Amino acid sequence: MEVAAQLRGSQESSQIEAGQKPGIMAAGSLFRALVSAKWVAEALKTSQPLQLLDASWYLPKMKRDPRQEFEERHIPGAAFFDIDLCSDRTSPYDHMLPKAEDFAEYVGKLGVSNSTHVVVYDASDQGLFSAPRVWWMFRVFGHKTVSLLNGGLRNWQREGHPLGSGRARPVRAEFQATLNPMFVKTYEDIKENIDSRQFQVVDARAAGRFKGIEPEPREGIEPGHIPGTVNIPFTDFMTEEGLEKSPDDIQRLFKEKKMDLSKPLVATCGSGVTACHVALGAYLCGKPDVSIYDGAWVEWYMRARPEDVISEGRGKTL
Repeated sequence: MEVAAQLRGSQESSQIEAGQKPGIMAAGSLFRALVSAKWVAEALKTSQPLQLLDASWYLPKMKRDPRQEFEERHIPGAAFFDIDLCSDRTSPYDHMLPKAEDFAEYVGKLGVSNSTHVVVYDASDQGLFSAPRVWWMFRVFGHKTVSLLNGGLRNWQREGHPLGSGRARPVRAEFQATLNPMFVKTYEDIKENIDSRQFQVVDARAAGRFKGIEPEPREGIEPGHIPGTVNIPFTDFMTEEGLEKSPDDIQRLFKEKKMDLSKPLVATCGSGVTACHVALGAYLCGKPDVSIYDGAWVEWYMRARPEDVISEGRGKTL
C-alpha cells in the first residue's frame, strides 16, 4: 500500500515523461512501443543490447503455470518476469505496484540497467495479455526504452523463429527507479471523479463482466462496473492474428466509444493487467499520459458503496 501513499499529494505536480506534454502528441516523438518478431530475431543475431522479458501471467481459473511454461519454451535470451512476485506483497489486492526500490532490485536481477532496451512479451493465446502491464510498469518507474513484441510468443512461433528452454541466467545489472505518480490512480481518485468528471475512464474487461451478467474470475468478487465508465474490451485493440491494430483503427475505436484522446483518460479492468492495453492503444495514437487505476475492479468492489457498483445482474444500470 506504500505506493498508493506516495501517489497522494504528488500527482498534480508531477510531469509526464521528460519533455512530453499531456494530450495527443506526434507518435514519432515517442519511444517505439511495438517491435516485430523479425526485428527481435535480427537484433538477437547481431547481438544488439536488449533484454527480453517473458511476462506471462494467467488467471487462476486457466490452471496454467507460466514459469514452468517458460522453462519449457521461451525466446532465446529471455528472462522471466513474475508479475505477482514483483508487487506490493503487503497489499490485500492483486499484484499492486511495488515500491520503486523493490522494482529496481527485481529488474536488476533480470539483467536490466537504465540503459537497457527492454522488450516484453507473453505466451498467451491472444497474442499479448499480461505483457502490456510490465511495459507500463517500466514507464511508471521512469524507464522509457521499453517495447512490446507485437503478437507475443504466438506470433514468434507462427513466423518460425527459434525457441530456447531451461532456466534463465541473466547477468545482474544496476537499475535506478523513480515513481512517476501521474501514471497511477488510486481508489480515492476514482471515487472523487464520479462527481467531478475530471477524467474519462475506460474498463478493459469483457462486456459480460462489465455489465454484471457474467461472473468475475475471482472468488468473492461480483461483476459490474464503476459509475460513468465506458467498456472497451482489451481484445478489441488486437486483430484476430493477435497483433495490435493500426493507430487509425484504434482511434476509430476510441471515437466510437465517444472517448476524446485530447482529454485525460484513465484505464481500469479486473486487477490492473488488461487495463494496460488501453494505455498501449492510446500511446500508439500518440497519447502517452493514460493512467491506470491500479486497484481496479477488485479494490472497487471491496471498498465502494453498494450504490457505486453498477450491475445489470443487480438490476442497477445507471
